[in-house]
Amino acid sequence: MNKRFLIAAGGTGGHFYPGFSLGRLLNKQDCSVLFIVRKNDPAARVLKDHKLKYQEIDFCAFPRTLNIFKYFSFLFKLCKALSQTKKLVEEFKPDVAVGTGGYVSFPLIFSAHLKGVKTAVHDSNTKIGLANKACSFFTDLFMLGLPVSKKIRHSQLVGTPIRPEFSEKVSPTKVLENLGLNPKYKTILLFGGSQGAKALNTALIDTVKQLVAENEEIQFIHISGERWYQTICNKYGKTNRVMVLPYSNEIYDLMHSCHLVVCRSGAGTLAELVYCKKPSVLVPLPTAAANHQFYNAKVLQSVGCAALVEEGNSLQKELYTVMDRILNAPNNSILQTMQENFSKLALPDPITASQRIAEILKQL
Repeated sequence: MNKRFLIAAGGTGGHFYPGFSLGRLLNKQDCSVLFIVRKNDPAARVLKDHKLKYQEIDFCAFPRTLNIFKYFSFLFKLCKALSQTKKLVEEFKPDVAVGTGGYVSFPLIFSAHLKGVKTAVHDSNTKIGLANKACSFFTDLFMLGLPVSKKIRHSQLVGTPIRPEFSEKVSPTKVLENLGLNPKYKTILLFGGSQGAKALNTALIDTVKQLVAENEEIQFIHISGERWYQTICNKYGKTNRVMVLPYSNEIYDLMHSCHLVVCRSGAGTLAELVYCKKPSVLVPLPTAAANHQFYNAKVLQSVGCAALVEEGNSLQKELYTVMDRILNAPNNSILQTMQENFSKLALPDPITASQRIAEILKQL
């Protein structure tokens, strides 16, 4: 008899893609998989494109405000979400219910626990999110993407799953030529992630202009986000050796084809950097819950795989100083050392994390 899995995932890419990668693998193994996402989550489009079944629930994040009406609204939506997930558990009859972070996980994990269904949670970050902390009281297994400072019951370090496309062979020459770039030049990939990219994008524009003016053998790929695409194109103007993209579905090709990555430090991005062994400059999103992106970045910084730059009033100046030091070091010595330092990381392989998690879940 095929195993049946309910997977709650979504909210941000860091919460969605681990569950998405796991669900795709389980689906290929002839398991029955049903995803649960919040109402109007953009993740639903990805699931639809991959012909994966999903159901939406109407839920919202726990309010962090003094507005008492927000709490009443939250309690109403919590009751509604619990009713919806209880019905899904009864109808789908899963062997295991899985949450991969974000507030959408809690109604499923709580409802499944009450129904006697085995439950598991995955958290990719070094700082456990509020929803997962609540879920931890009702889980049979707590899976960690990165090491955490405080012990969690029933926990196991499994790594953070990334898309299987990252393991496919890539021709950097072909990727760069298709973008109209020179494969002989040093290539830097810049992106801000799914949230909070405005300040980082703005700081990067002046930094890039300064660096290309000083070095004729470097080039940049800047993924701006669709919202900021036209504004950033206008600000770059006719700056040479800069390719601005609104979005990329082939981030794995771009990451394999670059020498340095400048980005936020969400756990999913870190897992991709670890697998590709890419030196990076990490700029944590300052508004991330419990400042978890800062602590994620410290994991790579601590062994010398990445430089950490905190967002502040002097962000542009600090970015330029760090990037200039890395990119213009004699004989690419700093880039080479940063890449070698990945061997010091004692983390599970992200590309096999889905397989590892699937095996553990089946044993539940």
